[in-house]
Amino acid sequence: MRVDEFLTQVRDRGEYHSQEEAEQVTEAVLWVLASRIVPEEAGELAAQLPAPLDEPLRLERGRPESFDRAEFLRRVAQQTGARPRTAEWDSSAVLSTVADTVSAGQVGQLLDQLPPDWADLFGSTGETATRRHG
Repeated sequence: MRVDEFLTQVRDRGEYHSQEEAEQVTEAVLWVLASRIVPEEAGELAAQLPAPLDEPLRLERGRPESFDRAEFLRRVAQQTGARPRTAEWDSSAVLSTVADTVSAGQVGQLLDQLPPDWADLFGSTGETATRRHG
């Protein structure tokens, strides 16, 4: 998928006013996600996303931090200047687009590193995540 197609999908899902707003939200969500997953996984995900959207995933962060969904949304809200509820909407718009863009195996590897309650942000059901993690 080309970057303009990716951002159009995020813009439509997030109901943003412009491609620029969709790009800012996408970069913020991916930046926070990259701090939660192992660097190798971030690199594999980056390789499947169109440039320049891969850049937030390629920043050297060291060891991943272990934080829950609420903290993820708090950090996204902090990056975007939004409320946590808006950050959930933003995260879902971006991560469900990521799930539609990258391979199913890549999505599975991501979900394997995250708590089951993150699955819906990627457009997956909790049942799928529970089976994967259970």
